[in-house]
Amino acid sequence: MDKNYSRRSQEVAEVTERTGTGDPLQSIALLWRTNPKTGRSNLTLDAIVEAAINVATEIGIDKLSMRKIAGSVGVGVMSLYQRVPGKGELIDLMVDHVNGGVYDSATRPDATNGWRSAIEEIAAQNWQLFSQHPWLLGIDTTRPPLGPGTTAKYDLELAPLVGIGLSDVEIDQILALVLDHVKAAARVLLGVAETAEKTGSDDHDWWTTAGPLLAALIDEKRFPNATRIGAASGAQYDSAVDGELQFQFGLRMILDGVEKLIASK
Repeated sequence: MDKNYSRRSQEVAEVTERTGTGDPLQSIALLWRTNPKTGRSNLTLDAIVEAAINVATEIGIDKLSMRKIAGSVGVGVMSLYQRVPGKGELIDLMVDHVNGGVYDSATRPDATNGWRSAIEEIAAQNWQLFSQHPWLLGIDTTRPPLGPGTTAKYDLELAPLVGIGLSDVEIDQILALVLDHVKAAARVLLGVAETAEKTGSDDHDWWTTAGPLLAALIDEKRFPNATRIGAASGAQYDSAVDGELQFQFGLRMILDGVEKLIASK
């Protein structure tokens, strides 16, 4: 993931939006295009969704509004409401749209070299997804938008774990664990970028300034573990955290655990 990917501070320290907050019947109809509405303008539903994604990328999901989306495509806000009943349904459409673009024929999970290699590919594709769409980190998807994009992504990502001795519930839990880990590590990386953007200095500069004072204040005898391990980690990361290393290390630990689970069957 590109450490400079944050075009704008996305304010992802806390969730600002959630999928599944709109009318479920209207949201599902829009996701699956079962009851397309025709507005007075020539603006299509796909064009609205793409415009919303562009606006969210530019200003962050926390600042996204129907009025700003309408302004970006040069129509009145009521033209949007003729196609999408509200922001809740639109958030569902946005998430489903980008989920549907994660894989193509060249990036579909391939279990030819085993399930572990395929899950590593899936993790890498989701890592890239958050790099391209950091606004996703500000959306809670506990109630997922089960449109064609999200459903296809879920189906493809489950496939490498099928037929290797795991129960259906175990397969679902393993995939959720991997994807939650990727999201958490991506959030760390974006947090580092946000902090540097807001303060005008990166972590290296901050520690160069604060480090000597902290070294004088933190007693090695009182905090032996913190001083020794903190110093080793800081030297490795050149920071307090390393999102990319956290991503790789955590993924390895998860998949090692899955291997042990399979071997125990």
